[in-house]
Amino acid sequence: MKLSDLKNELQDYHVAEDILNDFGQDTRSGAKKLVAQRLKQLEQAVKIKENYLQAMEFENRYPGEIICGIDEVGRGPLAGPVVACAVILEEGHYYPGMTDSKKLSAKKRQSIETSLLSQVRDYAIGIASVEEIDEVNIYEASKLAMRRAVESLKVKPTVLLIDAMTLDTGLIEEAIVKGDMRSVSISAASILAKEYRDRLMADYDKIYPGYDFSQNAGYGTAKHLAGIEERGITPIHRRTFEPIKSIISNV
Repeated sequence: MKLSDLKNELQDYHVAEDILNDFGQDTRSGAKKLVAQRLKQLEQAVKIKENYLQAMEFENRYPGEIICGIDEVGRGPLAGPVVACAVILEEGHYYPGMTDSKKLSAKKRQSIETSLLSQVRDYAIGIASVEEIDEVNIYEASKLAMRRAVESLKVKPTVLLIDAMTLDTGLIEEAIVKGDMRSVSISAASILAKEYRDRLMADYDKIYPGYDFSQNAGYGTAKHLAGIEERGITPIHRRTFEPIKSIISNV
């Protein structure tokens, strides 16, 4: 068998023992390399699946319930709203590699987002504006965005898995510290919320050029701070956040 044919053939094998039985005796160096590569792929796939199943621990506590994962993004930036997502995954879901959105590359997040949007049972976005952040503080604004996301769902959940806070909705709620790494439902919400907010900030970059919003998503990077120094404060800057607060008080 040609090595090119062997490479294609190996992709149809999903059990290491079968690969070794059928191709383990091939002494060609190229064949050995291809077999080793495929075995490593399968090993990685098993590890990813194990991690995914481990991250189903909280979901598995509520058999028969309609489980909703909730997370927010945008607590730390100097500009832009805080965005939350509430998501209800389909039964039997499997999204390999899903974890906290901050730990994923933009390409991987976008790939998972595409899969999620085509397969989730329901999801909704909730937003708390810059004005609301300045009025009630970022913590309360985050809760407000989360509640809005839940209230916008068409499918009504019975259990809420929330990243590190409670919402007092009257439903069963579980606040999970580092939930975006420990619950697949919260991870999904984290990814959808981040992708939504990143696109929103890219749109703001066109309205308010010079602050690099499309790249920094409103965080206080050097280019963002330089933009503030050169151009001043925009309507989407958070006036209760430093250094914005000090800049305004010194005007």
